[in-house]
Amino acid sequence: VQLQASGGGLVQPGGSLRLSCAASGSVSSIHAMRWYRQAPGMQREWVVDMTNDGTVMYADSVKGRFALSRDNSKNTVLLRMNRLRPEDTAVYTCNLRGYYSENYYYTGNFWGQGTLVTVSS
Repeated sequence: VQLQASGGGLVQPGGSLRLSCAASGSVSSIHAMRWYRQAPGMQREWVVDMTNDGTVMYADSVKGRFALSRDNSKNTVLLRMNRLRPEDTAVYTCNLRGYYSENYYYTGNFWGQGTLVTVSS
């Protein structure tokens, strides 16, 4: 299983970005995934948690601004980030925790490479 994260970049405060995390290898569909972020000099924190029953939970700091969705046709999870703030600046990393491979469900702990989001004017 491999994860490829993309979509980071430089955006002005108030702007939007869409991150994606694509799974390849033996993954048929993604069912449980988290996004984390780590700002310079700070500890890593979780941002979004999608559990295997489809529940999506957001950290209070991003609730109402970030939205997670899935594109099952591409085995991709998308993180839409709106109304970005300078404090959202961080390296964002996806973490695959549950997926189907053919007809079987697997749990795991697979990490993508980080993608840098910089919010600055």
